[in-house]
Amino acid sequence: MLEDYFKGLKLVVLDGEYAVVKSKRFYEDAFANIKDEREITVIIKESKVKKKDVIALENDFKIFTFDTIIPFNLIGFIAKIAEILSKQNISIFTISTFTTEYVLVKKKDLPDTIKSLKKLGVKV
Repeated sequence: MLEDYFKGLKLVVLDGEYAVVKSKRFYEDAFANIKDEREITVIIKESKVKKKDVIALENDFKIFTFDTIIPFNLIGFIAKIAEILSKQNISIFTISTFTTEYVLVKKKDLPDTIKSLKKLGVKV
């Protein structure tokens, strides 16, 4: 059951504050560069953003993940996080790699995010 999967998971909050940038270019030192047919989005520490590259910008994000490998066949993991945080009016931005989920929330929302995830059994 999905709820059982959260019990005992360790929450990891990455150091620093991040920006989500609609950018004119990739950044080699970014947390992530994402390109589709319409745009380049860069997730990067705020201190590394160069204004000349910015088309649009959102600041003040914290990134968290979990100290585990998420199985490819696990259904509803991000949906459960979104559900519990939406009840607190916390917006999320997610990034997935092959085995890891990263979630961005506004810095001001991090304490309520942690409190909500602890209710699922997540450890901090």
